Amino acid sequence: MSNAPRLAAAKRDWGHDETGCTVLHIDMDAFYASLEVARHPELRGRPVIIGTGPRSVVSAASYEARRYGINSAMPSARARQLCPDGVFLPVDMRYYRMMSHRIVDEVFSRVTDRFEQVSVDEAYMDVSGALLAWGRPSAIGAWMRQEVSARFHVTCSVGIATNKLVAKMASTNAKPDGMLLIPRARQAEFVQMMPLRGIPGIGPSLERRLAAWGVRSVADLAALDEATLAQACGSAKAAHGLYLASRGLDSREVTPYTPEKSVGAERTFVTDTRDARQVMDLLRRCCDEVASSLRRRGLTARTVTVKLRFADLSYRTMSHTMERPTDTASALYPQTVMLLRRMMGIPDERAATGGDMPRLPFEIRLAGMSASGLAQKSGSSVQPTLDDVLEESAAQSAGTGTRSARQRGAEQALDAVRRKYGNNAARLGL
Repeated sequence: MSNAPRLAAAKRDWGHDETGCTVLHIDMDAFYASLEVARHPELRGRPVIIGTGPRSVVSAASYEARRYGINSAMPSARARQLCPDGVFLPVDMRYYRMMSHRIVDEVFSRVTDRFEQVSVDEAYMDVSGALLAWGRPSAIGAWMRQEVSARFHVTCSVGIATNKLVAKMASTNAKPDGMLLIPRARQAEFVQMMPLRGIPGIGPSLERRLAAWGVRSVADLAALDEATLAQACGSAKAAHGLYLASRGLDSREVTPYTPEKSVGAERTFVTDTRDARQVMDLLRRCCDEVASSLRRRGLTARTVTVKLRFADLSYRTMSHTMERPTDTASALYPQTVMLLRRMMGIPDERAATGGDMPRLPFEIRLAGMSASGLAQKSGSSVQPTLDDVLEESAAQSAGTGTRSARQRGAEQALDAVRRKYGNNAARLGL
């Protein structure tokens, strides 16, 4: 569910010159909610909100529900206040992913294999190699929209342009159930009529920084040179990207396969808490889940990130890169405790075990962690530390394995138990 701004004035005929417009962005319309209506036709025309429970947030909302001011990431309790007669349904990710796979397999993959799926309901397509069979990019877009609607009873919007940036902005402004072609000669004009937040990647913080420099629209952005932009946003790299984006330029290619960048887990507490032990216990379970996922996929990770969402729904993240890659919770968990202490401003150098941490200074609504810097375990070389060398030598003399080897063996045994008896059959104690 996209909250990107849309302009009614942008949803118009921009011309019919499709030369070079070989990038399509396909965005499913209110996907989760639409799928629920498709399998429950009696809900058609009613405000449908995906996200239930007193502590949950809205994952998706039908267009009927959006008229009440409901949007994604809004607390479900607030959504109920805005729309007490709405139909609130739980998230069914297994079903949504299954339907997403079917749409890709049965429709999109019939056009080209130059297909980059960026989420369960959003993808890019490079159709340059398919034009011999299809003729025009707009013919491809029209066929896909028709097939998705006829086969699955949901709709999608399509943006057509010369690059990914403009194609995505076009699909956003084509919603719902529309298609928008932006010819090469009109792409700068199209982009510059947008508000700042119309450019993907510009969030509230950057918007405020740019506003302090008098930049309130993409047209204002395009009027600045790169040096001034670098001062405004504090980053030469970000400034270069904004300079290009404000002119409708984007050199990124459609990448059919994007390697997984991180593996994470997070949970929302039943009630906000300042209990450090409760937060650490949740992080421990997240580490166990993430480590098990890493081992199942044959991956290791070097960077640990902790995420906290506070009672006012603001959030903070902090990361740490380890010396050596790992796939065990026993290595990940001490890092999350250390990061939790730093984020909470609690000075204690005994970060590896948790110690006696005082009550947290802020109420925590959600906590989670993720592991990134991923690499295939078979291709990861690990340089042992002096402590490892000494421990391995002592272990060989005693006929026992090293501590890290024993810990990993224990966690692999837990994996086997869970595969046989279910994920909740055993938990890791750290």
